[in-house]
Amino acid sequence: MTHPIACAYRAKVADLYLENHSWIQHWITRRLGNASDAAELAQDVFVRLLVQPREFDSDLHARAYLSRVSLHLCVDFWRRKQLEKAWLEALAMVPESHWPSQEHQAIILETLGQLQDMLERLPPKVAEAFTLSQLQGMGYAEIGERLGVSVRTVTKYIAQGMFQCALLEAELDGVLL
Repeated sequence: MTHPIACAYRAKVADLYLENHSWIQHWITRRLGNASDAAELAQDVFVRLLVQPREFDSDLHARAYLSRVSLHLCVDFWRRKQLEKAWLEALAMVPESHWPSQEHQAIILETLGQLQDMLERLPPKVAEAFTLSQLQGMGYAEIGERLGVSVRTVTKYIAQGMFQCALLEAELDGVLL
C-alpha cells in the first residue's frame, strides 16, 4: 500500500512538472543546442525531485531550485561530453583490433567520469598534486617545488587523493559486482 505522504509528494512533483517542464526543456535546449539531449535532461530534473524530495516555500523558490538543478545537469552533460571526446581521441590512437568491447568502454567512461568527479571534489592543490604524481609520475619534491609546499604537505595531499580513490574503488566494487 502506498503511503499517503508519498502520494501527496508525487502529486506536488506532477504539478511542478506540468507547470515548469516546458520552460526548463526550452532553457536547456538553448544551452545545449540539442532538443533531444535537453528533453532527457529536463526529465532528469524531475526524477531528482522524486529521488531526493524537497519542500519549497513558494513557486519562485521551486523555480530557482529547478533552474539550479538544470544548470548542474548541463554542466555534468558538458563534462561528460568532453570526457567522451577525450576517450574517443585516445581510442583513435590504438588499433581497432585492440579496442575494448562496447561494454568495457562504457565501464571505462563511467569510471573516468567518477574519477573526474572525485578530483573536482578535492581541494585544488590536492587534486593537482595527486594528478602530477599519478598521471605525470612526478616525485614529491618536484611537486612540492611546483606547488610551493613542503614534501610533507605533498605526502598529505597524495594520501588524501589515495583515500578518495579507495572510497571510489569501494563504491565501484559495490556497483560492478
